[in-house]
This record gives sequence, C-alpha cells and structure tokens, in this order.
Amino acid sequence: MRLALFQPDIPQNTGTLLRLGACVDVELDIIEPCGFVFSEKALKRAGMDYLDLVRYRRHDCWEDFLYYRTEHPEEYGRLVLLTTHASEPYTEFEFLPNDIILMGRESAGVPQEVHDMADARLLIPMNEKARSINVAVSAVMVIGEALRQTNLFPAVRK
Repeated sequence: MRLALFQPDIPQNTGTLLRLGACVDVELDIIEPCGFVFSEKALKRAGMDYLDLVRYRRHDCWEDFLYYRTEHPEEYGRLVLLTTHASEPYTEFEFLPNDIILMGRESAGVPQEVHDMADARLLIPMNEKARSINVAVSAVMVIGEALRQTNLFPAVRK
C-alpha cells in the first residue's frame, strides 16, 4: 500500500501524512513540485521527528513518478485517486495490497490528464453543502479503510 501526494501545497498536511506513513507502515511518494520548500531540515524543524521511520520517495514531476511506477510493478499497483469528482464511495471499493492512493493538491486537485489515468476514482460521502474535507484527514480515512480491508495494519503491541 502506498500514498502518493500530487504537488502538495501545505507543508503541515505533508508532515501529517509522512507521520501517518511512519505510524502505519505505508510508503509515500511525493510528486513535485511542492508549494513549499521540501527539505528534511525543514521537516525536523517543524517537529517531524518521524523521518527515520517513514519510507518515502520524491519524484521531480508526474512523468518521473509514472516512469518509476512502470519500473517497479511489484511495488506500484493500481492508481486510486481520491477526488470530489467521483461517484464511487471509498467504502464500497475493494482495495488491493499494492494500491497507490493518490491525493491531489489542496488548492486544485489533479489535472484532467492525471484524473483520466487513474484506475479508480473514489470519493468520501459527505454533506452535500460541504465542499471538501482536508486532504490529510481524507487520506487518513481512506488509508484506514484500505489497510483494514487488506489486513496490512502493523501488528498490535502487547
């Protein structure tokens, strides 16, 4: 299971999702350019002391991510986009262990070409008067369901 962030805008959300990855053993792909300076020094300064636990890969652009994905098919499975422009609820989707949950930019989602490349497009059912849920909160909800379905949560400490 992987979580991919497409050109994230907000460093706090990226830090939150890196910490999530560290805690639940989910690898992350950061697809640049980011809307902020992405550096380990900045993350550590922001209190992100989980960098030694998280496995993440930075990609210079979408095309680099796609190339890396084709070169590593055992790690990179279906591209599952979480978007408000979908009709299938994530709660009705059957996740696979090597799915890539793709999150769009906080400010703009993903471009149409990325949307069109997704193997699945999922949404979070919500109040019709609301516009969207924070990207980090959305990712947590969907990753939680995906890990539950695939039985990939880390073992419980006793």
